[in-house]
Amino acid sequence: MSIQRRDVFSEILDYLRKQRAVGLAECSPDAITNGLGAARPTVNRHLAKMAANGSVLKLYAGPATRYALPESGGGAFALRASTGFKFSAICQPLIKRLTAPIGSRSPVTYLRAFVDNYSPNQSSLLPANLAKQLLEKGSARGQQPAGTYARKVLEQLLIDLSWYSSRLEGNRKSLLDTQALFARGHVEENDIDALMLLNHKEAIEFLVDAVPHYGITEAVVRNIQAVLMQGLLADSDSLGRTRKTVVAITDSVYLPLQAPQILDEHLRSIIEKVRHIKNPIEAAFFMWVNIAYLQPFDDGNKRTSRLCSNLPLLLQNCAPLSFLDVEQSDYALAVLGIYEQQDVSLAVELFAWTYQRSIDKYAVILESMGSPDQFRQRYRERLGDGVRQVVAERKQLGVVVAGLEIPQADLAAFSDLLFQELRCIEVFNCARYRLGISLVERWIQDERPGL
Repeated sequence: MSIQRRDVFSEILDYLRKQRAVGLAECSPDAITNGLGAARPTVNRHLAKMAANGSVLKLYAGPATRYALPESGGGAFALRASTGFKFSAICQPLIKRLTAPIGSRSPVTYLRAFVDNYSPNQSSLLPANLAKQLLEKGSARGQQPAGTYARKVLEQLLIDLSWYSSRLEGNRKSLLDTQALFARGHVEENDIDALMLLNHKEAIEFLVDAVPHYGITEAVVRNIQAVLMQGLLADSDSLGRTRKTVVAITDSVYLPLQAPQILDEHLRSIIEKVRHIKNPIEAAFFMWVNIAYLQPFDDGNKRTSRLCSNLPLLLQNCAPLSFLDVEQSDYALAVLGIYEQQDVSLAVELFAWTYQRSIDKYAVILESMGSPDQFRQRYRERLGDGVRQVVAERKQLGVVVAGLEIPQADLAAFSDLLFQELRCIEVFNCARYRLGISLVERWIQDERPGL
């Protein structure tokens, strides 16, 4: 006789609909648990996953936590939606200048001093307190190899950042279309919107893999643009190359620099300054703002700037930035303030709002995973032994794993974990495995033998 499994996901949605029908728009976890007659851990696990994928809306925090349906029609969600992003009153004079008839605005070009006068860790585009607060809230807890946070939330990040970034470029695919496309993995002929989304997915996968190995480099930035724009430019030779053509900004009096040599020089300067900014939130903002302002490539500059803003965040294990729920009109005003006025006020408010949303969302995803390090803790000693054998004794990974007597059921997972640890180990994080810096440096210079 077969045992029918409960569909707790559907039961929660049904319960919330019934409660809303009688005027209760918000429900506590206790009320949902009692209403379903299910185990609290089971309900908590489903609620965390549903909040992460948007099936339900999580309100407040701690003992005050409540859940609601993310649908229009009154109640808590309607109140929350009405408090969505809105530029502050302080920014209204700037917005008025930016939205004046284009014929009344004076033409401007790139101001080199915007970058030249910026000194890492002395200058700041974000308010210092804001950058500090976002760093404290968005940082992963504990010391972990670079890129760990992003890899843990990669499945959701691929969907979020691809869709929201493409949406800002006028992409017409829905979120459900995007999920189906990524599951399918290929585009139909002449479907430019689908190609844009798949390019985003591949570029995000590239940066998550590349940052821990290469760091923030000019080659990484150029490759991100090349992957984003593959199949979308008439001249494939221009992929990743500094433009030699004139770029016009729609509905703006801003005329970017045109000389390729100067573009190369300033792109290198932007990247070099980002590499020296200690606060990754400030670094992310600096990267986003300045690549968009410079417009170094033939096309795809804004989408390149959005993905590149994640480089310092991933490198220092902060929550990624997906530009969640940002509207085209707000985004256009934020970058227009930089283009025409070199004023970051609008960009600061938009960045802070959407990054806060990213922090909250990916924290919920991590929470839904439960304790992520149980497997690592179980095999901590053998993991360290394996790392030392490969690095210090120059043994092959397969030989090492075979000699560590890992149970067959955990063998594949352990092998993958050991491989990831070896791939991410650097001179600045090797002490946790009791390895000398010079030893690790030589192993890396020899191209990580054993992997």
